[in-house]
Amino acid sequence: MEKIKAFLKKKDIEISLKRYGIDALGAMAQGLFCSLLIGTIINTIGNQFGIPFLISPVATVGGAEYTVGGLASAMSGPAMAVAIGYALKCPPLVLFSLVTVGFASNALGGAGGPLAVLFIAIIASEIGKAVSKETKIDILLTPLVTIAVGIVLSAWWAPALGRAASSVGSIIMWATELQPFLMGILVSVIVGIALTLPISSAAICAALSLTGLAGGAAVAGCSAQMIGFAVMSFKENKWGGLISQGIGTSMLQMGNIIKNPRIWIAPILTSAITGPAATCVFKMQMNGTPVSSGMGTCGFVGQIGVYTGWVNDVAAGSKASITGFDWAGLILISFILPAVLCPLINMGVRKLGWVKDGDMKLS
Repeated sequence: MEKIKAFLKKKDIEISLKRYGIDALGAMAQGLFCSLLIGTIINTIGNQFGIPFLISPVATVGGAEYTVGGLASAMSGPAMAVAIGYALKCPPLVLFSLVTVGFASNALGGAGGPLAVLFIAIIASEIGKAVSKETKIDILLTPLVTIAVGIVLSAWWAPALGRAASSVGSIIMWATELQPFLMGILVSVIVGIALTLPISSAAICAALSLTGLAGGAAVAGCSAQMIGFAVMSFKENKWGGLISQGIGTSMLQMGNIIKNPRIWIAPILTSAITGPAATCVFKMQMNGTPVSSGMGTCGFVGQIGVYTGWVNDVAAGSKASITGFDWAGLILISFILPAVLCPLINMGVRKLGWVKDGDMKLS
């Protein structure tokens, strides 16, 4: 046992909640931000402002055309895996091999791609570290072992993790069959939670073709998480945190949620309020592309989806016009209510002693 402990220490393999649930998960969120979310923002800017360079294909791979943003988004798996490897202090040959591992696990994981990347990249990293520099053929053996472990686990686990993540969709579809008030609460809360978890809320919404009132509730829930965390953690994270969470992703808080799950209370309760407000008060529908339902305020994709739906509905004759009440609802649900309610609720949570200064500090 002592020899094993000494070997693990020599290889800097630390099996702990902090290393895997906080360091690795936090780094993965940054990798996701620097690929999929930045790519989404680039695409949104290009489409809304009609910038030719950003909306025209710049590369064709395997018959598929990619824009600048599309290339960034396509690299989300490798980016997350390499970020995890960096957090786990992998040596170079292991770190570089994780590019392949991340691509495979994310591609095979479907809606659960990020979750698959998290589990599989951690295991591949630690096994790669264990064999690193142990033989004279390190340059061959280390990449071979790291990639082989990653590919085998991706083929074995990733599809199951994808199905598990997609099962969230069955709950969402059940919720859409309820009357608007309960549906608004459940869809808003469930999709909002999915947005912050290491699974793809956008992929789930796209797979379910989630639009209409249910899509509006999903936008509300995602916005409550993103704007809520961004505003209530402003004291700790300042303007950088406001922007990275508010128009990036609330997944950046997952490491902190692991340390203190009670920081999640305020955003979840906020989404339980804004969801039914969207469905029952403002009748807010998201009739743009279904993927927009699961994006929230990331690059303002959710809000642009709502607006695009309005335009399409007016053109189709199913909506008379875009009214001031429509705009008031979109702004209140997406930005103002989360920015006000989430910090207020969190004040109550702090008074109970459940949340303290520094609990939402981003590294």
